Amino acid sequence: MEFFNFLEFKITDAIDILLVALLLFYIYKLVRGTVAINIFIGIVMVWGLWKLTELLEIKMISNIIGGFMNIGLIALIIVFQQEIRKFLLMLGSTNFANKRAYLKHFKFLKQDLQPLETDIKAVIAALEKMSQTKTGALLVFEKNNSLDFVRQSGDRMNIELSQPIIESIFYKNSPLHDGAAIIENNYIVATRAILPVSDERTIPLRFGLRHRAAVGITEKTDALALVVSEETGAISYIKNGGFILFKDSIELEQLLRTDLSQ
Repeated sequence: MEFFNFLEFKITDAIDILLVALLLFYIYKLVRGTVAINIFIGIVMVWGLWKLTELLEIKMISNIIGGFMNIGLIALIIVFQQEIRKFLLMLGSTNFANKRAYLKHFKFLKQDLQPLETDIKAVIAALEKMSQTKTGALLVFEKNNSLDFVRQSGDRMNIELSQPIIESIFYKNSPLHDGAAIIENNYIVATRAILPVSDERTIPLRFGLRHRAAVGITEKTDALALVVSEETGAISYIKNGGFILFKDSIELEQLLRTDLSQ
């Protein structure tokens, strides 16, 4: 029966479904937690309605929605400019050496390949101390996207993370205090790193170059950034190009621990 021909399932169909699922997953992961997530959900709903009208052969509404989808592609590229650039960078600079990112789903391999977890308590303690003394600082935590392109702009390091080390790096008279410190797992792998500065106009004027650099690197990669303001001593947590609010250091520690585990 020709009506049931669509039930024939081939290996290429399985591959097709898998690739589409992976694409949607990475797009969702990219825009999750940003205002773009609402646009993404809206596009998926419109696309689903379009395909439904095609299946039911409702030609007029199908043609209208189809025309909107085709013409709207250019507008979407403009709207999602930052996200598209970040997505392409994610594809091109994924850190394949980071075993945590790819093997964390295989629980039976965890014991042998579990990387050293970031000492978040040491980070928070250092931030609080630098906040009290109004010592400017910029910490960037590498996740799945490789940060080699910014690591190479600074001084290569391989120092195990600790509170005294962080404080000594950003001490005002230290030659290493300018720029960002890049953290991978539980090691500071670079200091004085130069980050791409965001040109986003919605960033309040009270935030300086450190904050703009933190926003810039988190716009272009999935890295996390922590900033201590040299003027006010305030601590800022930045993810996906946006400032994440928190009540106290306990909540900040929980946020950081959750985000680093993903």
